[in-house]
Amino acid sequence: MEPIFHNYQFTDRVRNQLDWDGHYMFPNLLTQTACQNLTQALVHIESLIPTAVSGHEPNRFAAEYNDYLESLISHPDLLKLARRALGEDIRYDHCVTLNRSANNQGIGWHSHEYSDDDSSLGFIRIFFYVNGFQVNDGGLKVVPGSHLYRDSKIRAKNDEDLEANWMTGNSHPMTGEELKIETLSAPTGTVILMWTHAAHGVTSRKPDSDTRWTVVYAYRNPGRQSRARWISPAYERKTIPGAESLMGLH
Repeated sequence: MEPIFHNYQFTDRVRNQLDWDGHYMFPNLLTQTACQNLTQALVHIESLIPTAVSGHEPNRFAAEYNDYLESLISHPDLLKLARRALGEDIRYDHCVTLNRSANNQGIGWHSHEYSDDDSSLGFIRIFFYVNGFQVNDGGLKVVPGSHLYRDSKIRAKNDEDLEANWMTGNSHPMTGEELKIETLSAPTGTVILMWTHAAHGVTSRKPDSDTRWTVVYAYRNPGRQSRARWISPAYERKTIPGAESLMGLH
């Protein structure tokens, strides 16, 4: 298969930073061809949303609606990256689009669940920011170290709410330092890895901005049910080359 990533190194330093902060950014990792193909696929998904069937929405079950997105589930580049984070024994969990058009209001602070009480089971989200984003324009916000609490119930409507409530009294479990909000910016073709329990939010999109094209592929170690596992029963049984061992729950 044609590569979707430029050359990169997943060194011990990268791994330590991912585990330390809860996320890691690879700027400009996607190839130009991958960005073009992803943009076409994401435009297609957006065109289907107005006629979506409740319970099987194109943005939540994106790979089931687009051949190119489906082909990436078992793409060697993507599986290699997922396995560097999780180890060899992994399962596909979902493919979700997070496209944000002009004036999109973003989303408040939140975290996600998976095996909250057992840190031996990991769940990683791999974000493809096809055309990138800027601070305060569809930008990703994170709290380094928050993932280590494995708290799936982090919720806040804005930064002030998060700082006054969940962050109060909490510190980085590895360093003891005060937790801080970090706002990111990302150039075209950026890929970001994020552990599922990391606190994160998204700033609103400016009125004159174009659509921020984004898709997320999530993988996990098998062993628990995932509330975010958006795979229809028929799709779970579908034969996808290279994904034969990835689709099952266990």
